[in-house]
Amino acid sequence: MVRSNLWWLWTMVYGLSTKKMTVQKAAELTGHGNPIFTLELSQKPGILFTGGNDKGLVEWSLKDNAFIKVMFPVTASIYAIHGPVGFPLLFAGLRNGDVMVFDFLKQQLLPTLKHHQKPIFDIKSVNSKGELLIASEDGTVSIWSLKTLALLHTIKVSADTIRCISISPDEKQVAFGCRDNQIHIYNLEDYTLLKTLHGHTMSVFALQYAPSGSYLISGARDAQVKIWDFASYSLLHNIPAHLFAVNSIAFHQFLPYFATGSMDKGIKIWGADDFKLYKSISREKGHASHQLSVNKVIWNGNQLISVSDDKKVIVWDIGFDN
Repeated sequence: MVRSNLWWLWTMVYGLSTKKMTVQKAAELTGHGNPIFTLELSQKPGILFTGGNDKGLVEWSLKDNAFIKVMFPVTASIYAIHGPVGFPLLFAGLRNGDVMVFDFLKQQLLPTLKHHQKPIFDIKSVNSKGELLIASEDGTVSIWSLKTLALLHTIKVSADTIRCISISPDEKQVAFGCRDNQIHIYNLEDYTLLKTLHGHTMSVFALQYAPSGSYLISGARDAQVKIWDFASYSLLHNIPAHLFAVNSIAFHQFLPYFATGSMDKGIKIWGADDFKLYKSISREKGHASHQLSVNKVIWNGNQLISVSDDKKVIVWDIGFDN
């Protein structure tokens, strides 16, 4: 809850004044030979991992903005990467349903987690329970022990693909975004269904709980961003955010902003307290940005990092004027 409290404090102090920003392209990392679908920051500062339709998971230095190495080879496209806090492990979800596991202490791959027969689209962890959640195209979520890597149980969430997972800051709820246009909210204590949210008209591709824990944001193939109240599950706001699918949503760690990445090749930064658009990063706006779909964005301090079908990783310096 420390992060949530800090985020709330920054919102109260800077929410009304921190509304001007600058964007500068800090680096463009090239080396992938095919589209990049996902990225994840390492627990070790200054390290980034990326994966896509290539033959391996790639490690980069954000300090030098340079390629380090291919961590390990893969037999299918990587759709999801996750490094659980407090565990020396890195998970990679593949298109064939496998989940590869790298142990940083042993510096080697552990036995692959084999359960799903269809693509893995997202992986998240519940640190308070020591559990790993894996979402698949088969409509189920498998739950694993982070200590033993044993399969604990599975839940049937949807009759169709589960595209994304978000865990509430208090780790009491988990939201699943699905191809059936719905968002399914589950209790993390016993994995019982709490609520199904209806609103999007196409597949839900992105979900993020606000660090304050007060609302949930969803983005979908319908190009809409929706804000849902955490307590009542009611729809608070609808934003016609992009021209095409919203692929990714990421909150700044401390400041009241979130970013969206879209199939329309653009990145946008929004106020997390007023839901207004404050910056649009695209070639149309004069930025040397991506030429194809932006598949995922993440914050690293005041840097925003994006990956795309154009095979590029771009690091953006975002300046905030108080």
